[in-house]
Amino acid sequence: MLLKCQCADHKRCECQCHARDSAPNEIFVNRSLHLENIKYYGFDMDYTIAEYKSPQYERLGFNLIKERLVSLGYPQEILEFEYDPSFPIRGLWFDTLYGNLLKVDAYGNILVCVHGFTFLKHNEVYELYPNKFLQLDECRVYVLNTLFNLPETYLLACLIDFFTNSAQYTKDKTGVKSGNLLMSFKSIFQDVRNATDWVHIQGDLKSETVKNLDEYVKKDERLPVFLSRLRESGAKIFLLTNSDYRFTDHIMTYLFDFPHGPRHEEPHRNWKTYFDLIVVDARKPLFFGEGTILRQVDTTTGALRLGTHMGPLQKEQVYSGGSCDVFTELIKAKGKDVLYVGDHIFGDILKSKKIRGWRTFLIVPELIQELHVWTDKCQLFAELQGLDVMLGDLYKNLDSSTKEKPDISKVRHAIRDVTHKMDMSYGMLGSLFRSGSRQTFFSSQVVRYA
Repeated sequence: MLLKCQCADHKRCECQCHARDSAPNEIFVNRSLHLENIKYYGFDMDYTIAEYKSPQYERLGFNLIKERLVSLGYPQEILEFEYDPSFPIRGLWFDTLYGNLLKVDAYGNILVCVHGFTFLKHNEVYELYPNKFLQLDECRVYVLNTLFNLPETYLLACLIDFFTNSAQYTKDKTGVKSGNLLMSFKSIFQDVRNATDWVHIQGDLKSETVKNLDEYVKKDERLPVFLSRLRESGAKIFLLTNSDYRFTDHIMTYLFDFPHGPRHEEPHRNWKTYFDLIVVDARKPLFFGEGTILRQVDTTTGALRLGTHMGPLQKEQVYSGGSCDVFTELIKAKGKDVLYVGDHIFGDILKSKKIRGWRTFLIVPELIQELHVWTDKCQLFAELQGLDVMLGDLYKNLDSSTKEKPDISKVRHAIRDVTHKMDMSYGMLGSLFRSGSRQTFFSSQVVRYA
């Protein structure tokens, strides 16, 4: 598990974790990794090299998606929705059949179920989901795994709440009705998903970001020296992003806009000089499968040059598309030679790991808040652990001759009460990684692939 007691003797630890000085930036290791064997360090741009300010950036995306939906015919009233960063978390499943946001464990067992902003009780969950379980079926379930999904997660909750509580609509099990009109939860989801894609690809999200870089993008003067030190160690560095060249150039120019180079006594350098290879419009996760045509970008106009680029890949040049097969062949790298750093558990980490065998490094900004809560509320974790032991003690001396089963109702109630307190310490939907002592689906993916 990612969030666990860090004490040397955790079996005897009486939860003195609150005394631990938690550093603002930490690396958690799921498996040992010899960095001297890494020949290529790859980086995504969005939410990796470029960290967007939260909640300002999510609020921008939220407002733009609202405006797009209104232009498609949604009620003007939805423009009054205000983004609340305390509600959405990554890793939720949206059930398009019943319109519910689900927090599940690694196996699809439902930990939390929310319809709009109404948290369903246990008996209500059982009515919709036998055994409180749902199989991950892509035809029915959409996994909201990325930081870019946070605005649409909250907007889905807002819309479900709006339509199911509106006097103009009658609630149905799989949607809402108004006269002869049926609006299914699936159609609402598809509209939000399409509007989100439109805002990112054709809409104003990128142009608004570029116009207000100081407001939406964090800048860190340690970035140039960090990349330079990696190259000084003998490794090569590449940028592999889904963003187009023009947006990438704006963001990266801003991030490297310092009066000096990697060191204060060195002159300023163009951002491209810090990378050995640069690939934009990668279309991950497609890049790790069949991919697209690899083309060279004219950095003066941003246009793509005709034909397929056959190599070699040149420093300070920019390429578009391609596939992992072609890319690794041109750079003469094996899977384990590459460590790829990204924020997308599916597009960056899972596919690069499963299909190509790349080493993977997952950026999880939420860990800062998770660790603060874990440190501040350590007593709740100890209390939950004690209740788990107590529950086990009630059963441990039973055998096949036992006629009466123990009364565990008080312990179960106490476990639910402590779990609720823990969850509320993180936000309305609790921790990204756990619900009580149970790991979430997102957490299981991190453990397995990152």
